[in-house]
Formats: sequence, C-alpha cells, structure tokens
Amino acid sequence: MQVGAEKSLLCLNQTMGRQLKSGPGWRLGWDDSDSDFNGLVGGDVWAIELTSKEFNHFCQLLEQLVQTMSQMRTELMDEEAITCEASSELIWMEVRGYPQTYSLGFILLTGRRAEGQWPSTIAPKLIQAAQVLKEHS
Repeated sequence: MQVGAEKSLLCLNQTMGRQLKSGPGWRLGWDDSDSDFNGLVGGDVWAIELTSKEFNHFCQLLEQLVQTMSQMRTELMDEEAITCEASSELIWMEVRGYPQTYSLGFILLTGRRAEGQWPSTIAPKLIQAAQVLKEHS
C-alpha cells in the first residue's frame, strides 16, 4: 500500500493469526500462534516481543496518551510543548512535543526490561497501526 512517498506494509495470515505492520522507522506485530510472546514493537534496527498482557497495556496506554494530547490542543498555545506520561505495572510510556506532533517512548518494566522510542515524524504512523492491530488482536 502506498501512502504518500512512504511505503507501509500490512501482512495478514488469517489461518495463523499473524499480523505485521511496518514502515520506515517502526514495526508492530501480533501473532496468535505464539503462546508466550504475541506482540512485537520495534524500529528499523531494534525490536522486542511482548506478552499478550504487555501488548494490551502498550495499546491501552498509547490510546490514553493520544486522547490526552488531543484534549490538550484546546488548552495550549500553538508554540507550547508538553510531556505526558502514563504507566501500568508492566509499561511506562511518554509522549513529548506539541499536541499535533509528538514523539513516543516506552520502558518495559518487567523482567526483560527494554525501552524504545519513535520520533515525532514516525509516531502518527505507529499510533494508527496500533489502533488497527488492537482491533484484530
């Protein structure tokens, strides 16, 4: 699928329940056939598999942060930047920037401990992909 000058990829295998969305600088995936680590989040040169619960928390926290940033559009002046955080016992997440464009980062708080981030140019595509994957997972 061509989106502007960038290419996004959606691979679906309905029989095995595998989904992968990716684009320049980001990857998100879901695999029903793996019993331990169903989710995947990553960038171009890094990735980490997440348990089903971790992936669900990732998507829920991301949705909360997106809603918060959307609500902040009416509260802030155009040149005002903000940082918002949300967390659970499994994941800490942060968005940083302006309500209309912001970067996204996370820290996995469980035994594997990992962190990742996406710049403001990539975050909107990752957010859209997370919403689609969450609907299908």
